[in-house]
Amino acid sequence: MIRMPLRPLARVLDARARGENPDAIERENIRRRHYEMHDRFRRRSEGRILLLGAFFLAAFAAVGARLGALALSEPREPRTASAAGVGIVAQRADIVDRRGRILATNIGTYSLYAQPPLMVDKAAAAQALAGIFPDLDERDLLSKFSGKRKFLWVRKKLSPEQMQAVHDIGDPGLLFGPREMRLYPNGRLAAHVLGGASFGREGVSAAEVIGVAGVERALDDTLRDPANGGRPLALSLDLTVQAATRRVLEGGMKLMNARGATAVLMDVHTGEVIALVSLPDFDPNDRPRRSLGGDPADNPLFNRAVQGVYELGSTYKIFAAAQALDLGLASPDTMIDTRGPLRWGRYRIRDFHDYGDRLSLTDVIVKSSNVGIARVAQQIGAGRQQAFLKSLGLFEPLPLEMVEAKGSRPLLPAKWSEISTMTVSYGHGISASPVHLAAAYATLVNGGTRVRPTLLRQDGPQQGERVVTPETSRQIRHMLRQVVVRGTASFGEVAGYEVGGKTGTADKPKPTGGYYDDKVIATFASIFPASDPRYVLVVTLDEPVETSGPKPRRTAGWTAVPVAAEIIRRVAPLLDLRPRIEPLRPPAVTLTGN
Repeated sequence: MIRMPLRPLARVLDARARGENPDAIERENIRRRHYEMHDRFRRRSEGRILLLGAFFLAAFAAVGARLGALALSEPREPRTASAAGVGIVAQRADIVDRRGRILATNIGTYSLYAQPPLMVDKAAAAQALAGIFPDLDERDLLSKFSGKRKFLWVRKKLSPEQMQAVHDIGDPGLLFGPREMRLYPNGRLAAHVLGGASFGREGVSAAEVIGVAGVERALDDTLRDPANGGRPLALSLDLTVQAATRRVLEGGMKLMNARGATAVLMDVHTGEVIALVSLPDFDPNDRPRRSLGGDPADNPLFNRAVQGVYELGSTYKIFAAAQALDLGLASPDTMIDTRGPLRWGRYRIRDFHDYGDRLSLTDVIVKSSNVGIARVAQQIGAGRQQAFLKSLGLFEPLPLEMVEAKGSRPLLPAKWSEISTMTVSYGHGISASPVHLAAAYATLVNGGTRVRPTLLRQDGPQQGERVVTPETSRQIRHMLRQVVVRGTASFGEVAGYEVGGKTGTADKPKPTGGYYDDKVIATFASIFPASDPRYVLVVTLDEPVETSGPKPRRTAGWTAVPVAAEIIRRVAPLLDLRPRIEPLRPPAVTLTGN
């Protein structure tokens, strides 16, 4: 820094020469220096004041923004009672049907908990709570409030009306915690597919929603994965078709006096399950407890379409016919020996009616001859029969996106002898689920490529391995159509939709061994339209009895077939299938000469 001298010599000498006072120069220089110092200090002070002002302005802005956010946010109870740990992520993705309609979603609600040390009048609070919630006991509540506990849950879920009623009690020890719960807006519809959800880890201000059954459990990680960004899970179900199927099946179950019923509708090319109904069912919003005793099939939680493995009777005959055609052992017109009974050791195989000495392979299927198909199975042999049924997926659990599918393993003969080969050909001594059967039929009629069932929406057909040739598939479709036109499923005809299918009536096994004489599992496995199949529908009734005639009738042709036909009549238009109107035949004209 260069300082200005107070008495510069040049100016002093010059002033003396002019007779001026040199001290005036020193005073002037001191005054100018003081002015410079004053300006410098003033600028420094102004800078500090501006900096301090900016700091206070930022602080007040932050405080104001926080107060504004708190004023606009949802009120929350203090978290003093929550346990230390990581935060609970409660968000769960929606589940929608193939058209984007909601099947499962989340809804905001509140839980109610108590902190007894903060309560003013415990007796009055216990009495008021017992009045709001009839399932709570006043004495039990008062005992808990008067104990040493500092925290206790009162209700995990509250309705808005219940929350307001608790508010009106006005006790500061009764507090609310926000949380999400799973909501199924369609109630019982698709209950077994969705399964249900419950709470996992719980805190005061959040609860973990976890799947407990069905798709919710099988795809729990996907539904809870934050990486999906809340994108909904699209199922293959069609909500409208599901509703129509359930309505008809429920009516049919009551009309046929059945103990239970199931229906599976599947796309033959993609393997998509369009509808899956199991009755009796339940409301996943209020999922019942699983009973520990009795027959599991009596519990509404039991999924007959997936968990139920049944002897499906004569629906299996088409598998032996398809294999014989594919191996070149027979053609549709090959005559088969149907003289009975067919003896093998101490066993006798008989037909429901006497069909004469010989039937074509097509008529063996149309009239459902046990003797005829057993002779075909003898030609095929045990080894080739097992390999073929395995290629149809009838030896393995379902590859379905449901936790229950893991336990759906078919029941096979302990020893696959020659008699087993014959009885398995008509569905006796082997058990599988209705979904297994639907997938196997889809494989046979879609051109012959393997189809695996799925509950997830697909973008196109599956490219499975080939099981039978396209020609065999065409012949099988013709056989199934003939069963409806002139066979055991004549009640299955639906005008305009060219239904084909195969009936199956199997005696129901006793828990202690053997079979009931008056209880059956009736099944109809149908395809439509038969000339170019799009869908497979399997309907199974447990212990049906049709009583409109003089004697009770239990066979599938009288019970399962009419129910399936009505389902097809209802859902085919919903599936955008146009009815095919057969042209009228021209009147016969007789030419006469002149």
